[in-house]
This record gives sequence, structure tokens and C-alpha cells, in this order.
Amino acid sequence: MLEVRGVVKRYDGRAVVDQVSFQVQPGEIFALLGPNGAGKTTLIRMITDILKPDAGDVLLDGRPAFESKDKISYLPEERGVYRRAKVIDAVAYYGELKGMSPRDARDATARLLERVELPETATQQVQTLSKGMQQKIQLCTTLIGEPRLLILDEPFTGLDPVNTEMFEQILQERRAAGATVLLSTHQMNKVEELCDRALMIDHGHVVLYGTVREIRRDHAEHAVRVQADGAIPKVEGVREVTAENGATKLMLDDDTTPQAVLQALVARGVAIQSFEVATPPLEDIFRRVVHGGRAGSAAPAAAEPALTGGAR
Repeated sequence: MLEVRGVVKRYDGRAVVDQVSFQVQPGEIFALLGPNGAGKTTLIRMITDILKPDAGDVLLDGRPAFESKDKISYLPEERGVYRRAKVIDAVAYYGELKGMSPRDARDATARLLERVELPETATQQVQTLSKGMQQKIQLCTTLIGEPRLLILDEPFTGLDPVNTEMFEQILQERRAAGATVLLSTHQMNKVEELCDRALMIDHGHVVLYGTVREIRRDHAEHAVRVQADGAIPKVEGVREVTAENGATKLMLDDDTTPQAVLQALVARGVAIQSFEVATPPLEDIFRRVVHGGRAGSAAPAAAEPALTGGAR
């Protein structure tokens, strides 16, 4: 659905985004990850045609993405809603920008406000609402017009757990209706919960790309995590035993398989409740990859230039 081919963007002769390529499949929730200054925002601005790449292509359904901008909706990290406008006018305005008639835009706004549990705010000024409520209004401006590609930059920031859950449900609803989501966030737990695949960039380069499960598996230690009734004895092939979050982590010798350790524990009469390969959380992988990359980098990429305003 979305294809990015070898895109490059330079500032002051230094690449902020350097030969980045990836694909996002229809109906997928795809994570765009990276530390601050990695090039994520610049990449998003090229996808949305706010910036032109110096090289490479951005395609939507096989055609240049700028030809289909009405199918793309962008929720920037820096929020921007017309604060003195009435809520229904502020949201409907974005619907009209996407080609909706004024009546259809207002009808769609009313439905969206109902969905985010703020129908009573329709005639209130945006500036009279709490920060969390304004964020939900901003979400409505992104959803109106039923875009095919949603690009969301840190959408969960500032939301309480109840509204975060609502936001997640809305994303799943849009996905079920055929929309595709490109999600940029530093909340790795949300990536693990919601996303099918992920791309991570650092210093403008791709450093991770694949399904979330593949990425975790490929960075797994040669270890297993066991929960059992009673203490777990050290068996042959295990070089280290440590307690970890209510379980026991067994570091294995290089020539030992998890299956061999499981058999050895069962043979010792251990009453095993759970046994799994110890795959690290995505947050640990993120830190490991970033720290490793920066330890080996000669120079940082150019800082991403500021761009004011909440463009879509």
C-alpha cells in the first residue's frame, strides 16, 4: 500500500535520511521507531509531501504519494487545532479540506464526537477543553474523511489509561475497515501490543526491519525462562541461573538446546508451570541497538530542522 524506495534527505550536506526503503502492507499497523533525531519526522514529512526527497520515491498504491494526498491523514506530535473555533467547526473544517461537503463534514464530525465520548462539546470553543479532551478532538480531525493511510506521531502522549484504550480500539476499528496505520512512538509496549511489523532508523539509516516477533526472536539471548513449583536446580548445559520477575532465567551453553534443558528438568522431577525461550522486550532491543550504533558511529547525522504548525 505504501512503498518507500531509497529515499534521501540532506541538510547542510549531511544526510538526515539516507537510503531508507520499506513497505507497509494494506490493513497493517506498522511501527516507525528510532531515537530522537534519528530522521523519523523528516521521513514522515516526505511521505506526506511536506518535504521533497533529494533522491528516491514514495509510492501509494504504486503511484507517487503526492498524487493521493487526500487518502493520507497525519497526526503530528506537535498538536494544532484552532483553539477559538467551536469544536464542530474545527473538525468539520478538516473534512472539507479532504473534499467533503460542509453538511457531510458536520455529520461526520457529530459521529466522531459521539465515538470519542465528547458529543456535548460540539458547540464549545476548543480552548475551553482540557488537554486530554483537545487531544481527542485532534484525533477526530485526523479520522474525518476515512483516510486510507493514517500516520500517527506519538498519539498516546498525555492520554490517561481509559482514553488510551479507547484510542487503541478506534485504531483496530479503522484497521478492520481497511485503513492502514503508520505509528511512530517511543512507547515500546504499544508497539508490541498493536503492531504487525516495525522499522527502526538511527542516524538516518535502517537498523531494524521485520515483524515484531521476528525482531524479538532475532535478538533473543541463548536462554530460557522457567516458572515452577519450588526451586529450579542447575542442570547440565546451563551456565547461569538468575531470578527474574517471579520466574527463573537459565542462560544456556552455546551447544545446548532449550529442548534438552526442558527434558533434563522434567527428568529431575521439576513441576514446571511455564517454559519459554527468553525473548527480550522491544524496549531492551531498542536500547541495545541504539547504544551499539552510537558506539560505532563516527559522526551524528544532521539535526532535523524544526517545522512549526500542525500540518496534515
